[in-house]
Amino acid sequence: MRSLASGAAPERRDATRATLVGFGAILLWSLLALFTAASGAVPPFQLAAMTFLIGGALGCTVFLAQPERLRALRQPWRVWCLGVGGLFAYHALYFVALRFAPPAEAGLISYLWPLLIVLFSAWLPGSRGLRAGHLVGAGMGLGGVVILFAGRDLNFSASAGWGYLAALAAAFVWAGYSVLSARVAAVPTDAVAGFCLATGVLSLLCHLAFETTVWPADTVNWGAIVLLGLGPVGAAFYLWDIGCKKGDVRVLGVAAYAAPMLSTLVLVVAGYAEARPALALSCALIVAGALSAVYASRQA
Repeated sequence: MRSLASGAAPERRDATRATLVGFGAILLWSLLALFTAASGAVPPFQLAAMTFLIGGALGCTVFLAQPERLRALRQPWRVWCLGVGGLFAYHALYFVALRFAPPAEAGLISYLWPLLIVLFSAWLPGSRGLRAGHLVGAGMGLGGVVILFAGRDLNFSASAGWGYLAALAAAFVWAGYSVLSARVAAVPTDAVAGFCLATGVLSLLCHLAFETTVWPADTVNWGAIVLLGLGPVGAAFYLWDIGCKKGDVRVLGVAAYAAPMLSTLVLVVAGYAEARPALALSCALIVAGALSAVYASRQA
């Protein structure tokens, strides 16, 4: 029994470290709105193409130092479909949602993905199922996001139905991508560089087909785009991949509700938004929900 316990302890520590790495992705995603707002009038698919290509190039830097790691790109077609499909389909659906539905409503619906991650995680191999703390935590996190969006004059209308459906589909795609990534834990995170590059190329094709090119107007716009590619649309995906494959995806799902709250806080600090009492209440609910999920995982 003692040897089993001593073997399990390092495994738990590794999972905890990987979960903390996944938290890094959530912190980077909190900067997404700020950098997007500072990027100017660049069309969505053009912006996605530029930032994903930067993010993919960031991941490819390891291949220059260690060429043998290029083997990570030799993956079965199913893995490529999961990686590219998850990254590209989520962003394409979200852009469609913003085109046919108001941004606040589309954002609120699309942010069902953390709750879906918690629910889908029950079907992972070796999962001990969901505990009440996971569900309570996910519910509190969702409540925090609802409160955060409640002050934005939400007005759901039937005319925006296609936009709402696209936002809901985006939530299912990202939740599925995150949980299924845990099922292919043997695939190295280096492969994400290839997924980002392929997503950048597909985004470029969509841009050429549906949009008119608008180049950044000044150095501030260019700087924001580069930072987007290096952080929220670059390093974040590598950190998220590590967290989902080696950490506790249920805790990450609940903690992901912190992204819109932190994003709003960053916008307030940067002067792009005004502080509201709802922000403090949203923060309290999301933090309490995350702690509930962490406690439930430790009990499990």
